[in-house]
Amino acid sequence: MSYVIQGIQHIGIAVSDMDASLKLYRKLFGLDMPFFDSVAAAPLMDSHCKGETIVKRASMVLNHQGGSAVEVISPTSFKPQGPVFEIRQGDLGIGSTMVKTPDIRKMHEHALSVIPNTCDQEMVIDPLGRLTFFLRDFDGNLFQILESDNWFTNNGHPSGGILGGTIGVSDMENSLKLYKNKLGYDKVLYNKKGVFEDWAHLPGGEQNYHRVLLTQSNRGTGGFSQLTGRTYIELVVALDRQGRFIFEDRNWADQGIVHLGFDVRGMKELGEELQKEGFGFRCDTDNALSM
Repeated sequence: MSYVIQGIQHIGIAVSDMDASLKLYRKLFGLDMPFFDSVAAAPLMDSHCKGETIVKRASMVLNHQGGSAVEVISPTSFKPQGPVFEIRQGDLGIGSTMVKTPDIRKMHEHALSVIPNTCDQEMVIDPLGRLTFFLRDFDGNLFQILESDNWFTNNGHPSGGILGGTIGVSDMENSLKLYKNKLGYDKVLYNKKGVFEDWAHLPGGEQNYHRVLLTQSNRGTGGFSQLTGRTYIELVVALDRQGRFIFEDRNWADQGIVHLGFDVRGMKELGEELQKEGFGFRCDTDNALSM
């Protein structure tokens, strides 16, 4: 390929109270290294905002120990709304954010001390046999905590940065054509169907799902790849029902996990390749920002 996806650069999370959420993420996840904090119009997102240009505040924050960044977003031109229905596993869009930790037990103790009312009291076992647990932020955004041995440095915080995301899709075969074949997440760590123990306590957890966990067999070595480390994407199809669009009747920048940002070398070439396969860019900054 004439382009390289060097992994996940950041995940975008929209919140209702920017300052409170940034404070929480600093304490809970060690996301204390800011890249920027600014207010600006977002005309490139008009196609995701009913054709209107919104204004939002955005702040990119990072955990120096390792992991991808978080772009925390909150609109200033309108009051953000939560989901119009209870989001269940397999609903369409980014349903949860994976966060890495060097020690899952210490991180669980830490999370319980910070947000005891929205953190799982007990840990569960994921499809790879790993201990994991889930928690929610002030806006109900879901995070999954997973242990990792892939680190850039150590400052003693029990949490690292972002490890990946779980994405609800309607068609697994077509989704794999994008994420596996074109975006380079070509290594399948599991491909399973059924009812899953780690989701039993989550909304819709009693139902059947098709879950595929992907990572990169050959990620790039440039950019921030040493800092972000290995990243993962889990694709999910709800088998007992039709998944609903998480942002149904809402805009980008309403509360939720709004986007996944990849670290790309060769943006033009990537765009041309995706266009040929029917996955053309919805917005394109061209040379302004290379996004």
